[in-house]
Amino acid sequence: MTYELTSPILGFEQVKKVELQKSDDLFSLLSAVDGEGLTWTLINPYHLREYSFDLSLDVQELLGINEKSRLLVYNVLALGNETDDSEINFLAPIVFNQDNGRAAQIVLDGKLYPDFKIAHKLSEFVDRVV
Repeated sequence: MTYELTSPILGFEQVKKVELQKSDDLFSLLSAVDGEGLTWTLINPYHLREYSFDLSLDVQELLGINEKSRLLVYNVLALGNETDDSEINFLAPIVFNQDNGRAAQIVLDGKLYPDFKIAHKLSEFVDRVV
């Protein structure tokens, strides 16, 4: 499905539309539609750990979220040379509203979510990935 980014992916502010392609229950690919040739590997955090956070009213409005909205949440997976060296950014999830085609990367406050890091090693969760 194609989504309009209402808040950019960090470092890629020029990307305005993306396509989300689900590989399986754990991994998905996110590709820039704008002809940028950019692709990100995403991972479903709920298959790895307890993962919950609050969305501010501003973010809810930005994404057009209501109590019936069907949301997807993924984290960017920075691929390493070895699978175990790959890192997950739990502090900047990408939230997708399936109902209206809007998406945004949300930057969480590390003080409010001390268990979330910018770079968790995938190897920390390998028993849940296999």
